[in-house]
Amino acid sequence: FKTTTALHKKHKHNRIIIIIIMTSNNSNPLLILANIGIIALWGLPQVFEIPFTANILALVTCILYVACHQSLALREEQAMAASGDGDTGGVVETMRKEDAMQFPLVGSVALFSLYCAFKYLDKDWVNFLIGIYFSAVGALAVTASLAPVVATIVRPSSVDEKLKVEKKYSYSHSLPEFLIGPSPFELSIDLNFSRVVAFVLSVLFSVYYFQTRYWAANNILGISFCLQGIERFSIGSYKIGAILLIGLFFYDIFWVFGTDVMVTVAKSLDGPIKILFPRSLSIDEVTGKHNDLSLLGLGDIVIPGFFIALMLRFDAENAKIPPTPTDMHASFPKPYFHSCLVGYILGLATTLFIMIYFNHAQPALLYLVPACLGSTLLCGAVRGEFK
Repeated sequence: FKTTTALHKKHKHNRIIIIIIMTSNNSNPLLILANIGIIALWGLPQVFEIPFTANILALVTCILYVACHQSLALREEQAMAASGDGDTGGVVETMRKEDAMQFPLVGSVALFSLYCAFKYLDKDWVNFLIGIYFSAVGALAVTASLAPVVATIVRPSSVDEKLKVEKKYSYSHSLPEFLIGPSPFELSIDLNFSRVVAFVLSVLFSVYYFQTRYWAANNILGISFCLQGIERFSIGSYKIGAILLIGLFFYDIFWVFGTDVMVTVAKSLDGPIKILFPRSLSIDEVTGKHNDLSLLGLGDIVIPGFFIALMLRFDAENAKIPPTPTDMHASFPKPYFHSCLVGYILGLATTLFIMIYFNHAQPALLYLVPACLGSTLLCGAVRGEFK
């Protein structure tokens, strides 16, 4: 599997996804609490009945806080790419303006295709194929999240150095660029003992998920997708982020209020495209599964998460924090990040209130987009930084 080499080699101790070990007095206590919160809010609802609204707000807040701080590593990757460092492992994936404008259209085609598949094909067969795909991709996402944790356990660290494999391959092709990228196609393999162990454990876990479809196993994959997606992808600029959010604002409204497509797909698709929250601990006697679950689509976390992470990196630039080495625990003023995160939380709380009050599914981006854009614009106006 492909990995970005430079950052993993140089700062793997700063990129622990699930467990943060305090090693210095400069640790960010909120970041540590957020990591602990992810674990607690994943595990506790399996044994204790927690109000699902509080669970949603708390877990999503923790995920965003951790993922956005991990995305600070993008500043280092961008700096290394700009300097022409040959060990960057490739150019940082950055969204273009054209991509942002086309995203709602591409998303609509994918969504409607799934809707047609569930409507005209056997639902169990469709979920079987989708389950295979997400189990495979999920194994890679969990590996990326778990490898730094395994690396902290493996002692001595020289074991990783001795059992390391680094290979780079380049293949010329004549296929369209939108399929596999420009020619030549470059593949970078960077393996060590910790990553191999993490990969084996992740594959075993994905097999367990595929066989059981247990909601808590679904959430591990969903959380990993959120963390890895926000951490590794940049929307480039505020303008591009605004275009993306506004386009998906209308996309969400149309497919939720204008048709039954979004709700049908969300309820029919049995895969980690959503995070599930039990409303009670009751279990169906026939299926042996929880029969009362609320859900939040990953898109309602990841898409705003791209924008919130951009605000954190913008704050780091304003504070003149050096891009190298990456320090997720660095202390600096974060006005745009905090205002956008608070705006998101208020927007999500509004979504839940309206959903419960009217007892009807809501397009979360209807509330999240104005909250994120409005909070950052208000922050800029208060600080007198409009240009």
